[in-house]
Amino acid sequence: MPKILIVDDSNMLRDMVKYALNEGGYPDVVEAVDGVDGLEKAKSAVFDLIVTDINMPNMNGFDLIVELRKLPTYAKTPILTLTTEKNDDMKAKGKAVGATGWIVKPFVPEQLLKAVGIVLSR
Repeated sequence: MPKILIVDDSNMLRDMVKYALNEGGYPDVVEAVDGVDGLEKAKSAVFDLIVTDINMPNMNGFDLIVELRKLPTYAKTPILTLTTEKNDDMKAKGKAVGATGWIVKPFVPEQLLKAVGIVLSR
């Protein structure tokens, strides 16, 4: 069973993502409150997928992705962004730092589950 890390400063959004993942057949979900917390948790366990927000305090999602990609464990791990940012420049920056996919909030659970299924099957 895949282990998934959700990184978002919104408690409500983390709850919604976790619920959607659990309902979609992914029960092993860990939550982090920002990029710093997410990086610490990623270093202390191995995750098969990371879902991160971009705009967060302490360490934003772009910086988190950069730091994760420096770690051999996460060099090829799928990282999905789940953010309110929707302009092409932000998406290009996400791709440049190593994001695997980009989902715009508010998200549709089926859309999230489809993206998770695609990146985990690679």
